[in-house]
Amino acid sequence: MIMSNGERMIFLSSIFILVNAGQGQECTELIKNKEYSCSGRNLTCIPGSLPFSVASLDFSFNFLTSLHKRVFPVMLNLQLLDLTRCYIRQIEKDAFYNVKNLMTLILTGNPITYLAPECLNSLYKLQRLVLVDVRLESLQLQINNLTKLQDLKVGTNCIQSMTLPSFMSTFKDFSLLDLHANNISIIRMDHTAVLREIGRNMTLILSRNPLIHIEPGAFKDVILRELHLLAAFISFNAQKECHKALTGLTVDKLFVGRYRMDEKIKVSVPDYLEGLCSINFNEIYLVQKEWSDSEMHLFRCMVNATKITIKKAYMNSMKHIPFHRLKELYLSDTGLSVVPFISHIPSLEKLVMKSPFPITFTGVSDLPLLQYVDLSGNMLILHECCSILFPRTPNIQYLNLSQNSEITFVNEPFSALDLLEVLDFHHTKLVIVFYFGFFKHLRNLKYLDISYTRVHFNTLTFQDLHNLTVLKMAGNSFSGDKLSYFLQNLTSLEVLDISQCGIEKVSMRSFTGTQKLRHLYLSRNKLMVLDFLTQPELTHLTSVYIDKNSITTIPLDVLQKLPMNLSEFDLSSNSIDCSCSQTDFILWIIQKQNILKQLENIRCKTFSANTDFKAIDFDIDYCVHKKRLTIVLSVICVTFVVVLAILLYKFWFYVQYCFILFSGYRSPGQQECSYDAFVIFSSYDEAWVMNELMENLENGVPPIQLCLHMRDFQAGKSIASNIIDEGIMGSRKIIVVVSQHFIDSSWCRFEFELAQSRFLMERNANIIIIILEDVAERKTKKVFGLHKHLKKNTYLKWSRDPLSNMRFWIRLRKAILQK
Repeated sequence: MIMSNGERMIFLSSIFILVNAGQGQECTELIKNKEYSCSGRNLTCIPGSLPFSVASLDFSFNFLTSLHKRVFPVMLNLQLLDLTRCYIRQIEKDAFYNVKNLMTLILTGNPITYLAPECLNSLYKLQRLVLVDVRLESLQLQINNLTKLQDLKVGTNCIQSMTLPSFMSTFKDFSLLDLHANNISIIRMDHTAVLREIGRNMTLILSRNPLIHIEPGAFKDVILRELHLLAAFISFNAQKECHKALTGLTVDKLFVGRYRMDEKIKVSVPDYLEGLCSINFNEIYLVQKEWSDSEMHLFRCMVNATKITIKKAYMNSMKHIPFHRLKELYLSDTGLSVVPFISHIPSLEKLVMKSPFPITFTGVSDLPLLQYVDLSGNMLILHECCSILFPRTPNIQYLNLSQNSEITFVNEPFSALDLLEVLDFHHTKLVIVFYFGFFKHLRNLKYLDISYTRVHFNTLTFQDLHNLTVLKMAGNSFSGDKLSYFLQNLTSLEVLDISQCGIEKVSMRSFTGTQKLRHLYLSRNKLMVLDFLTQPELTHLTSVYIDKNSITTIPLDVLQKLPMNLSEFDLSSNSIDCSCSQTDFILWIIQKQNILKQLENIRCKTFSANTDFKAIDFDIDYCVHKKRLTIVLSVICVTFVVVLAILLYKFWFYVQYCFILFSGYRSPGQQECSYDAFVIFSSYDEAWVMNELMENLENGVPPIQLCLHMRDFQAGKSIASNIIDEGIMGSRKIIVVVSQHFIDSSWCRFEFELAQSRFLMERNANIIIIILEDVAERKTKKVFGLHKHLKKNTYLKWSRDPLSNMRFWIRLRKAILQK
C-alpha cells in the first residue's frame, strides 16, 4: 500500500507518541542469561542491559524503522532473533554484523522497502530465514553466503516467479521453500531449474497461489518430500491441466484440495482430479470441498499410493479400486453411510474412519496385514462383535470402537483376534450376552478402555488378561464387593481407572496380585476411608487420585503407611474436617504440599457451605489456646454464631458483597491473578469479543489471557460469585465493552458497579473502557458511574480503519500489560 505524505506524517506521529509512552520498560528474562522477551514494549532500540550471553531474543512488536550496523550490540551467542512487526523499512549493509552467528532470523510483517545488497550475507550460520509478509517481490535475494540455509519462508508476499538464485543449488541442507499466498500464476521449466539441480527431497509449499498454467515438464526429475497445493489454482480447469503438467514429478507426500474451513463448491468438471494420475506420489492428503451432480472418481489416480487421507469429501460410495500398495486409509467426515468394502486391499495395515453421521459396518475380511482399526465416533450399532466382523484378519493389534451407539457381544467375541494389544470401547453401550469367556484368548492385551459402557462385571471378567497394563473402566457401577476379586489375575497392571463408579468402600483384599500398580484413579466416588492404600501390594504406587469423594480425614496410622514412592496425591474437592481433633492430618497436608495436586481446592468443611477456606490456612496453634477458653466465652461464641447464621441466611448476598468490598479485595501484588483482564460485555457483542478481542489478544505475542464469562466461569457456581471470584478478583485489569446492548443489560451494569467498587478500594485497579459503538450521552447515565468515568478517564474507541485499528490494539495491549 502506497502512503501519501500526509498519511505518512500521521503514521510517524502515532509511532512517536506510542514510543515515548512505553520507552524504558525492561525485557523479561525467560531463561537466565540465555532467553529474553522484549515483545510489545514500544522500544526503539535493543536494550543495553541484555547480557552478552543471550542466545534467544524476541523483539517483536516494537519500533526499529531502520536496521544498520549500530542497531545491535555485540551478541555473538545470539542464535534466534525475532523482529516480527517492528515497522522495519530499511535494512542496511552489515546490519547483522554484531549478531553474525544467528541460526534463525524472523522478519515477519515488516513493510520493507529497501534491502541493501548482501545485507544478509554476514549470517554464515543462518539455517532458518522467515520473510513472510514483507512486500517481497522476487526470490532473487543476495544470500550466496548463507550456505547452511535449510528453511526459506517467504509466504504472503508479492512474488510472481518461483525461480531461485542459481547459487542455491549448492546449499546442501536446503529442505523447505514456503511460497504460500503469493502471486505465482505461471511456472515454466526454467523456474524449477534450481529445484531440479538440488536433486534431493525437500518441501515446496505453493498453497493459495493463483496458478493458471504449469509448463509440461517443468517438474520433470524433481524429487520432493512434500508438495502443498491447497487452494492453489484459479479454477478447476486450471487445476486439472496443472496436475497433468506435473508429469515426471516424484513426491512422497502430496497435499491437494482446499482448506477445511472453506465453503463447499459445486463443480461442473467432476474429473478435475484426473491430472493426479500424472504425479508419482506415495501419500496423498485431500480436503475435498467440491461436489457435483455427476460421479467423481476420487481414487482412480491413487491406486499406487501407500497412504490416503480424505477429509470433508462428498462421496456416497467407494467402489472397487485396484490399490496396489495401499497401507493406510483415513476417511474423515465423508458422505459415506457404510464402512467401505476394502477386503480387496491385501496390503492394508491401517484403517481409520470417522463420520458425524450414523454409518453401517458389516465387517472386513481377508486382510492378512491389517493391524490398526479405528472406527470410533461413528454412532455404530453392532449386533454381534467382534471376530465375526474381521474374518481372516489375524494380525489386528489395535481396535478402537469407542464413542459409538451400541455393541452386542456373544460368547468368546475375540476368539480370532488373539494378537490384540489395544482395545477401546469407552462411551459405547456394551451388551454382553455371555460373560463367561468374554475376554478369553486376549492374552496379549495391554490396554483396555471400557469406561462409561454400562457394563456389570463378574468374577471371571478379566481372568485371562495377564499382560494387561492399563485398565480404564470409569463411569460403570460396582455392586457389592466385586472389586475385591476381579482384579486378582491382573498381575501386570500398572494403571487402573475406576473413577465415578459409585464405590463406597474398598476392601483390604481388593488389590491382591497387583504388585505392579503405579497409577490409581478413584475420583468422583463415595469413599470415606482410605485404609486400603496401606496394602502391601500398593507399595509401588506413584500417583493416587481420590478427588471429589467424601473424605473428611485420614488417620495418622494410615498416613504413616502410605506408599513411599507417592509423588502425586489428589485430595481436592473433599470436605476436609479442619478441627483440633484432626491436627495430625492438617499438619500432614501442610508438610506434603509438594505432592498434593490442586492444593488450592483442598478446602475445609465449615459451618457455611459457601465459605472458602483452604486446609493449609488452618491455624494449628489455635488448637493449643482453644482449651483455655472459658465457658462464658463459649456461650457467647455460640450465641454469636447463631445470630450471625440467621443474619447471613437472610442477608447473605449483601453481607458477601460488603465482605468483598471491605476485606476480600486484595491488590494484584497481594494475590496471584489467573487472568490478565476480565471482559465485561453484552452477549449480543460476543461475536466481536471472540473474533476480534480474543483473537488479537490471546493469540498475540505475548499472549494475554482473558476471562470470558461463557468460557471461564465455573459451572455450578452462582453467577454473582463467578463475577467476583473468577472475573474481578481473579484478573489484573477490567475491560468494559460499551455498546447499546451493554447499556440495556442489567448484568453488565451489575458487573460494572462491582468493578467500580474494586477501583474505590485499590485506587490503582485500572478499568479500560472500549467504545464499540456510539451511545448517546443521556443513555450512558443509565449505568451508575459510567458517564462520570468517561468524562474523567481516557477510553479506547473501536474503528475499522486499518491505521486506527493498529493503534487501537497497540494501546489496548499496553494498557493491559502495564503494571
